[in-house]
Amino acid sequence: MTTSDMIRELCEKMNISISELARRIGQSPQNFNKKLQRGTVKAEEMMEIADALGITFEQSFMLPDGEKVGLF
Repeated sequence: MTTSDMIRELCEKMNISISELARRIGQSPQNFNKKLQRGTVKAEEMMEIADALGITFEQSFMLPDGEKVGLF
């Protein structure tokens, strides 16, 4: 599943349009749609999406000892 697919599924589950999500994170719907089409949404933007929707986003590596390295 691509990042764009994840965002589309998230919007569907949260009952919000892509355009509304774009506005909530301070981007124009046109610009955000282009990012989705190109697959160029950054990890920092994923965190902004989570904050705007009141949910959690994690992107991490799990080391053999259980320690996580990443974005939380």
